[in-house]
Amino acid sequence: MTDIRQRKQDHIDLALQPAHQGQIDGQFDELCFEPIAVPELDYAEIDLNTSFLSYPCSAPIIIGAMTGGCENGETINRHLAEAAEESRIPMALGSQRAALELALSQPIRQWAPTATLLGNLGATQLAQGGVDLAQAAVESIAANALVIHLNPLQELAQPNGDRDWRGILAAIEACCLRLDVPLIVKEVGAGIGPATAQRLTNAGVQWIEVAGRGGTNWASIELARNPSARDAEIMRPFINWGMRSIDLLTQLHALDTNINLIGSGGVRHGLDVARCLRLGAKMVALAQPFLPAAMQSTDAVIDKIDIIKEQLQRTMLLTGSINLRALSSAAIISTAR
Repeated sequence: MTDIRQRKQDHIDLALQPAHQGQIDGQFDELCFEPIAVPELDYAEIDLNTSFLSYPCSAPIIIGAMTGGCENGETINRHLAEAAEESRIPMALGSQRAALELALSQPIRQWAPTATLLGNLGATQLAQGGVDLAQAAVESIAANALVIHLNPLQELAQPNGDRDWRGILAAIEACCLRLDVPLIVKEVGAGIGPATAQRLTNAGVQWIEVAGRGGTNWASIELARNPSARDAEIMRPFINWGMRSIDLLTQLHALDTNINLIGSGGVRHGLDVARCLRLGAKMVALAQPFLPAAMQSTDAVIDKIDIIKEQLQRTMLLTGSINLRALSSAAIISTAR
């Protein structure tokens, strides 16, 4: 197994371990909906349908980026893709770097012929390869959009991680101008704060996935792979670096921009999805909650999606929200720390 494929396999194995999940589970509990005891709704008529990038979706849920290029990555991605197709929700691939560098087949579109698929490249790879690399990533899977992930903290925790972060904004701006599909920019667990969001919107980005602190901790995962005690000591103060997803959504939604937000980072169930939507997200991405199911079967992923959708629908009944528009202004009690 090549080094990059081994690293991707390690990522999957470690992401399943509770030790590498955020230590602030329940952060979304700080947003409390006012319970509407007389909802005056028929549960069967509550509408979860929405659109994303002009494509219809059965719910405002995205299967978040998980894996690419590892030994069992194809099986995982097949289960996710088939579930996305069946459930009519979008799916984001894990980083396509390994697949492109190793010229691996990416048959994801065969498994999800009509699903909304999001390609994925790292920002430093984009800065090196430019629009041509981005276009290759899109064409290799017939993607409907391309995600560019920002992960400086994760790279610092890797023994040979990328240290040169020059040219990122220029590369993103070039893609916004020239790429055939929309661009989405996300973090991987430290979050995109107001200052970065403003720079991205100035570069032409219209979709930001906040990916704040509270979900899978990629710095912790990389340090678990790194045998250097010295590196572990250097990185120790940064292990919980970043902003919480609940705070990011609140702050970015308040910006005077037309940015579209995707909530992510510690989202674990349908009630958390509802909270993200109430804080200003238009879509919500979940990754780790789908991973155990993705290692089992397509049906297991579909069942997990249905559970999350049912949790969202029940939240809507309990808040008196007939549709997602109503949920976005549902009464809340507090968001206090």
